[in-house]
Amino acid sequence: MADLVDLVHRSLRDEARREFDDRVDEQATRLADALREGRLDSPGFGLGIELEAYAVDGDGELTRVPKTVLESDCEKELGRQNVEFHTEPSSFDGDGIADQAAALRRRYRRVQRVADEAGASIALDAMWTMPPAAGSYPYLADVGDREGVTIAKNMTPSPRYCAIDNDILARTGGSVALEVPGVERRFPSILFESLASSIQPHVQIPDAEAFPRYYNLAVRTLGPVLALATNSPLLPPDLYDIEDPASLLEETYHELRIPVFEQSINRAWEKVRFPRGIDDATDTLERLAADQTCAPFLREWLADGDRETFSDRFWELDHKRGTYWRWLRAVIGGQPVGQGDRWSIRIEYRPLPTQPTIAENIGFQCLVAGLLRGLYVADHPLASLEHDAAERSFYAAVEDGLEADLAWLTADGDRTTDSSVIYDELFAFARRGLREQGVPSETIETYLGLLETRWAERTTPSRWKLDRVADGLEAGESFEDAVFAMQREYFDRSAGDEPVTQWS
Repeated sequence: MADLVDLVHRSLRDEARREFDDRVDEQATRLADALREGRLDSPGFGLGIELEAYAVDGDGELTRVPKTVLESDCEKELGRQNVEFHTEPSSFDGDGIADQAAALRRRYRRVQRVADEAGASIALDAMWTMPPAAGSYPYLADVGDREGVTIAKNMTPSPRYCAIDNDILARTGGSVALEVPGVERRFPSILFESLASSIQPHVQIPDAEAFPRYYNLAVRTLGPVLALATNSPLLPPDLYDIEDPASLLEETYHELRIPVFEQSINRAWEKVRFPRGIDDATDTLERLAADQTCAPFLREWLADGDRETFSDRFWELDHKRGTYWRWLRAVIGGQPVGQGDRWSIRIEYRPLPTQPTIAENIGFQCLVAGLLRGLYVADHPLASLEHDAAERSFYAAVEDGLEADLAWLTADGDRTTDSSVIYDELFAFARRGLREQGVPSETIETYLGLLETRWAERTTPSRWKLDRVADGLEAGESFEDAVFAMQREYFDRSAGDEPVTQWS
């Protein structure tokens, strides 16, 4: 295989982009035909999840993931401090949920043991705030030039990541800006996106004809579900330029991950954004093909052989999906759950931050899957909520968490902004969907109960973090000391496996 610099140069050539786009168009057409013929239908509903985390040293400061950890049961991510866990797909029923929880917990514990042996720890957190000794900006801005290619030294040395970085930098004058409350910075790389960590619940839909309704319902749930999940209200203190930390705590967003990711990419194109609804499953392919091409690669550069898997037959299309950044995404292809056709169609639910414990992460997997199924089987009118209202609801949740002005249509078709009504329905229909899939009541209450308590007590990880920092400021601590004390307490409590609602 060619080296990283050579592959980046190839990716940025006009002729490579033209060839890549031609292949994407042809593959999208073939896959749309397969959709219409029912070849993406699968035996039943399925579940999966991806979970990102980051590594810290014994003092809680950010550190690179030890090599031994990357050789264990996890994957690399954008930053050298990031790791990702994922589960194999399982059936959407009680046994499947138990399998998901057991697999995710097993992988996390195995990786944590390896990290411990290397003097590090894997943090289940949505944004790091304790930088390495050199500081946050030096870490994120440490770049070099190799034969005209910008290489961020703390970015995972992947041709794909490096090509994305260079494609964006070429369109933004060589730097990318981040502007959120208290911070106005320019970075010579998109690496600041690796400040944040997320989870992505996956829901496999067995019937392609039913997929648009599931997708359109999911779009309208993004705001209320995100509001329950917020966990990234603060950046590292050394990135701020503020005089009044108490005012910052009032002004900051509950979910900074959303603007961080959007701004790391959208200075070049508006690719990271709230999704539009669809009329047909093939719409997702048409939009993917029409989306701006970023860092194209051709199959022969990286892959060998003539295997007849999905990713080989539709390699360029699948590669482009990796830069189709919407907060809800359709994934057409991949291994289905159960026996039958070898492809599937699924929803990736993408705006949720990593949660403090494995149980809470699985809780959101259950909430998302149960809610979509429950709304669908009840023929709930939520999909008729105006797109603009759903989008405003989403960004209100980003800024204000559970205090956001949310929008919803009730089962009776009434438009409401009453959060009590919204969450009553949200949990009721999530329970209905889980029951529809034969999930035992004990399992339902175990996982949904964790999240329903958040609403009852108006407590999320972001709210807990902001309150802890405020307590530190009132006690006379500096902003940095208050943030670091909060973060260390978060690490300790997260490791104890108690949900955030039990953190006194």
